[in-house]
Amino acid sequence: MALTPGSLLAARPPATGLKAHLFRILEAGKTNDRASLIFDVAMTVLIIANVVVFSLETVDDISERYSAWIGIFDTASVAIFTVEYLLRIWVCTEHVPYRRLSKTRARMRFSRTPMMIVDLLAIAPFYLSFLVAVDLRVLRVFRLLRFFKLARYSPALNSLSRVMWAERRALVAALIVMSGALLVSSTLLYFIERHAQPDVFGSVPAAMWWSISTLTTVGYGDVVPVTVAGRLVGAMVMLFGLGMFALPIGIMATGFSQEIHRREFAITWGMVARVPLFSSLDAEQIAAVMASLEALTLPRGRHIAHAGDMADAMYFIVSGVVEVSEGDKTIRLEEGDFFGEMALLRQARRKADFVVAEDCDLLKLSADDFAILAQRHPEIQDAVREVARERISDLDAFSEEEELDDAGRADT
Repeated sequence: MALTPGSLLAARPPATGLKAHLFRILEAGKTNDRASLIFDVAMTVLIIANVVVFSLETVDDISERYSAWIGIFDTASVAIFTVEYLLRIWVCTEHVPYRRLSKTRARMRFSRTPMMIVDLLAIAPFYLSFLVAVDLRVLRVFRLLRFFKLARYSPALNSLSRVMWAERRALVAALIVMSGALLVSSTLLYFIERHAQPDVFGSVPAAMWWSISTLTTVGYGDVVPVTVAGRLVGAMVMLFGLGMFALPIGIMATGFSQEIHRREFAITWGMVARVPLFSSLDAEQIAAVMASLEALTLPRGRHIAHAGDMADAMYFIVSGVVEVSEGDKTIRLEEGDFFGEMALLRQARRKADFVVAEDCDLLKLSADDFAILAQRHPEIQDAVREVARERISDLDAFSEEEELDDAGRADT
């Protein structure tokens, strides 16, 4: 089969060395990646500092006294943001969707993504000021665009943007309803109050000020209806406004709930699928296991179980560290590890102490829940028994080796 340029690009392997390391820090870093975490925190602090300096610069005394330092800080910030922008352009070819494209085309497409446009707008006014005469007050306003760079480093803002995009149709529908209520209430008050208060309700646009302040339940009180009919309409508008403006809040709350559920589902799915005990299960069976899991958050120093306790559950570590101590031996279990699986099949007592060494998020599967799960899905119980038999065989073999070693030492 002949190789085409497209197939060569598709087969292009990920970069190694400096480029791969920078890609992990800038684009693919996780919260457990120390370098990426330090970079994200440093950039977040720098962005917040830029917003604070922008606000302080509007105070004339501060602006005059510290203008030189403000200029140095702004230049340094732009330099850092520029380096960051160029490095992101350089390493973007490591994104999986762009590996099938040529490097030039991948970088052009990546530069048109929303966050890269925000990054460009944050630094472009500084460089344009050298080419075009720009009022410094206007340039100050453009510095505020750097605030929107926080969306790149804040998971909460990323979640907000995803929720707003996912619920955009519902939010637009709510906006249409709100606009309709504004127009109808303004028109009614125009016809009812125009003769009594021509200076305030002399037109529908003029009446909209009263409608907005009433529908939002702000009620400034600077404009009020004076006729009986106008007050009746006003009362109805107030009641309608309470429910109408609660509509987008409910939409966003539902969207956030679904977003959190999707995130937890993805984390839990990955945890269960990585556990060797359930590695042979299909998607439906893993979903059944997930429905029986209980989420736990435990602080440092908390005992999960003591030696001698009845083993009645197994645990999966989502984050944090658990120390397992048996006699003089201590091991550390970290993210992705699991323990207590033998409790699913036999009621036995713990042989070790389990203590939270670092704040932990755990998933718990109790023996009772597993019994119910096994009744509904016998294939899960079969899979667990198979793994248990393998582990018991390994333990028996290990015990025999220890006995032979002890016997050999006794003979000597």
